[in-house]
Amino acid sequence: MAFILVTTEPVREGDAILELEWALERVRVHGTNWRGVLLAETPLPKEEILKRLKNFETQAIQRAVPLEVMVKADFEDIAEAVLKLAEKINGTFAVRAKVRGNKKLSQRELEVKLGSLIVERYGHPVNLSDPDYTVLVEVLGKKAGVGVLGRRELLRFEVKE
Repeated sequence: MAFILVTTEPVREGDAILELEWALERVRVHGTNWRGVLLAETPLPKEEILKRLKNFETQAIQRAVPLEVMVKADFEDIAEAVLKLAEKINGTFAVRAKVRGNKKLSQRELEVKLGSLIVERYGHPVNLSDPDYTVLVEVLGKKAGVGVLGRRELLRFEVKE
């Protein structure tokens, strides 16, 4: 099961859900406690998700972030997931975190500590300005999504009015 964190304008969640259903067909979309933030689940592999969304003309989806696992939002569980996924990194990397609704976790602290763990375990070089891979951590309250994306796997869309 793959997960996709989707952002849209706060009043366009319904449109974004319909677009995801049209583009991916086999998808379940959930609202979150944050306006303009949706979480989708699909049995499709990440490569297929990316292909379908890249070729889809959207009016509502602003950003689509493929995530590989969802874990409990505590540092140990997140670190375990990150280290497991970081095995596939073959080049430079950066860690990017976004924390919503969790006062126990700090965005900056997650990025620094998780990056240090990856360097310590695998020796991958850090490149914050132009990494080959980006390790993404998206915290949504008590849950956290984790994914490793190559250069062109984070999808941003220009929404036309």
